[in-house]
Amino acid sequence: METATADSDMGVGLAVVCSVLALGGAVVMLVGDQSTAAWGFAAAMTAAALAVVGAQAYW
Repeated sequence: METATADSDMGVGLAVVCSVLALGGAVVMLVGDQSTAAWGFAAAMTAAALAVVGAQAYW
């Protein structure tokens, strides 16, 4: 007897999107002045944390 399962790649996609956002935040951190770099760092750390959470929650 077979059981049907529905697999989703949403965790992988969410991790990739958040990783790209984290890389964007890192670029902002490198090219901006001190205040902009701080916001870029905050965006990069938040996106990186969401990438890990998304991969763990949906994969």
